[in-house]
Amino acid sequence: MKPAFKGKHFITLQEWKKEEIDQLLAVSKDMKEKFRNNVPTPYLQHKTAFLMFFEQSTRTRNSMESGLAQLGGHATFLDTSTMQISHGESAKDTAVILSSYGHGIACRNCFWNIGNKYLRGMAEHSSVPIMNLQCDLYHPMQGLADLMTIQEVKGSTKNLKVSIIWAYAESHKKPISVPLTQALLFPRYGMDVTLAYPEGYDLPDWAIEQARKNAEENGGTLTITHDMKAAYKDADIVIPKNWGSWVSNQSDAVIDDMLTANRGWKCTEEMIALGKPDVKYMHALPADRENEVENSVIDGKHSIVYQEAENRLHTAKAVMAMTMGDK
Repeated sequence: MKPAFKGKHFITLQEWKKEEIDQLLAVSKDMKEKFRNNVPTPYLQHKTAFLMFFEQSTRTRNSMESGLAQLGGHATFLDTSTMQISHGESAKDTAVILSSYGHGIACRNCFWNIGNKYLRGMAEHSSVPIMNLQCDLYHPMQGLADLMTIQEVKGSTKNLKVSIIWAYAESHKKPISVPLTQALLFPRYGMDVTLAYPEGYDLPDWAIEQARKNAEENGGTLTITHDMKAAYKDADIVIPKNWGSWVSNQSDAVIDDMLTANRGWKCTEEMIALGKPDVKYMHALPADRENEVENSVIDGKHSIVYQEAENRLHTAKAVMAMTMGDK
């Protein structure tokens, strides 16, 4: 395998050409086949990546750690609360030093109006690729795995009705990065995307404008609705997931009047029945069970969440191999 993007930052898929994303997907699929057949993939022998987390993670941390080990390298997990970052060290100083110690830096920072700026601050001063493990605006690792999963399950993505649907949750005030990434990415692959949410949970205007442009250029569509049932109606893929009202309300409060007023936005058997007979349910996980979704749905025949989660491993390996590998 020849690494094609050595040193290229992976902060948002919007900054990657479609043909480049296609190459990442091809490598992801190759990685998956080799993993299942126990074929070694020593593409990053003796390479080191630093995984910086400002908050909790399950799939992202473990897919990166195990993925780099399977590539022959080593991942160093960094809890930023134990780093000098907690004493005010700058993104520049952190990036310059860590990039002199290894071959890649990956970071999760979801603080609103801080995370993406922090990643870009590191990218400006890093001599190795910066990989976004989720920020306040983007989650490219998740978006790539989602696209891979849809291609596996549905084959052609052209004119699939894919509905990104806000859902009620109480666990924490979640970032907008997953739905924003999907809304930007899916129209580039000719999907007919419906973005459904209660009023007050809007995504940024600039993101919607870019998503519409992506649709126009690639034969997809973007429809925005505040009608939950319309989003489920005749859908091929439904992605009901909570996100916070960050655009209109920067409070950290998890539960407020607007949230509780929309408790009915839940993925139920009744909603799933509105989709096509072979409609698939997706979620980045962890799902807020019995709030966002009924157990019978997430554990039922329409759910492909575990396939989606597994693909996080293979896409992570592809990103690392293609950006951290030798020329």
